[in-house]
Amino acid sequence: MTESDPPLGPGLPEDARLNSLDERLSRAKQAEAVRTGTQRPDPNTRLGQRVLGELIGAPFGGGLIGWLLDRWLGTSPWLLLSLLFLGFAVGVRNVIRLSRTPPGNGPGAG
Repeated sequence: MTESDPPLGPGLPEDARLNSLDERLSRAKQAEAVRTGTQRPDPNTRLGQRVLGELIGAPFGGGLIGWLLDRWLGTSPWLLLSLLFLGFAVGVRNVIRLSRTPPGNGPGAG
């Protein structure tokens, strides 16, 4: 801004050049992020990864704990099967809870 330009106050309209500059800057930042590979992941992709992790991790964890307890207590295969199904149920419950959470408000958002 030069001395001859009037100051922009709260009641004055914005300059079209500033709006154009903002648009060009955002396009340049996005192009640079794509070029360098630092673009933020799509929130839907992150949610899909979370759902997949819940559906794989919960039964796997339950099955692993059940297998270890079966070996320790000698109750093979009952604890393995019980905790495997319990892990599957917990995974499905977590996916249902994730589906009810509004986008951008869930755990890990930000």
